[in-house]
Amino acid sequence: MMRRTWRKITRRVLAGLVLLAAGAPEAGAQHLLVPMDLEQTDHLKAYGVVFDVLTRGEAAEWLLNYRGGSFMPPDSEESRRALRLRGVAWEPVDPSERERIGEVVASSNMETVRLEQAPRIAVYTPPTSRPWDDAVTLALTYAEIPYEKVWDPDLLAGRLSEFDWLHL
Repeated sequence: MMRRTWRKITRRVLAGLVLLAAGAPEAGAQHLLVPMDLEQTDHLKAYGVVFDVLTRGEAAEWLLNYRGGSFMPPDSEESRRALRLRGVAWEPVDPSERERIGEVVASSNMETVRLEQAPRIAVYTPPTSRPWDDAVTLALTYAEIPYEKVWDPDLLAGRLSEFDWLHL
């Protein structure tokens, strides 16, 4: 009886150590770095993931000139899932790494821009156009970033004030 109990305890301890070791590189991560340099596997999809983060009401940081203009959203299961599903490269960032990145940005020709809400996007295009008729609509569609098409009747009706970004 005692031997069986000892085996169970040993197995549980070993299983716990394996799980702990498997999660060790990401332990303590509070943010995710979405690089936009050559390490990125899908730049357009990365923009879409950051757009989703903003749509969920979370803020993200845009690190201008740091690794190609990388993004740093907060670490969440939704973000990790979206990054994995879309094939976007990312790295966990613990507080000490975030501080190091902040020091690099502060001491170089770089800037941190806080992004707080997803913009409403409109594209000035005929209602019969297809996404592949314009490079911007093609990129937005591929990145899974929602946008509305606006055309002359929308302009005459004064709808431009409904949007934060208009592509002509």
